Amino acid sequence: MQYLLVGLGNPGPEYERTRHNVGFRMVDAAASKWGVQWQPWQKLGVYGKTNVAGHEVFLLKPYTYMNLSGQAVSSLARFYKITPDRVIVCFDDVSLDVGKLRLRGSGSAGGQKGMKHIIEQLGTDQIARLRCGIGPKPEKFDLVNFVLGKFSRQEEEVLSPALERAVCALESYFKDGLQKAMNEFN
Repeated sequence: MQYLLVGLGNPGPEYERTRHNVGFRMVDAAASKWGVQWQPWQKLGVYGKTNVAGHEVFLLKPYTYMNLSGQAVSSLARFYKITPDRVIVCFDDVSLDVGKLRLRGSGSAGGQKGMKHIIEQLGTDQIARLRCGIGPKPEKFDLVNFVLGKFSRQEEEVLSPALERAVCALESYFKDGLQKAMNEFN
């Protein structure tokens, strides 16, 4: 069975370690552990392929910037005939504390514009997602400046093991299914 694992973020060195690029970092951690090599995907991003728990898994990092992430996702999904129920998207969540993971099988975009565009492009909100906390946002901070800001050293110390845990959650999702992965990692 084929799956598509997507990490959301923004391309370019100026965004590399920002809060909004946690989705890229989760997928990069998985790619590193699984020995995935990145290659261009139709000028829309980079992708790679591997096997996890007997499934062919495509990994994708859209380079269309966050708000247009659905372009790359829908393009690769259509090309490889991967249905939305076999797509899982990793992204940041300002409503969760730094490093806290939340796995779900469907739902709204929750204000995350990259996920919103993916839902629009795939025509359904029945898409699995693994969110990693980047918050809470300080009261007087502008949301855009906060999500495009970098983590403190203390937050990075919390985030590092969370990224490893995210890879374990993804492996559980592919091996044991959504419900068991949710029970173990939420």
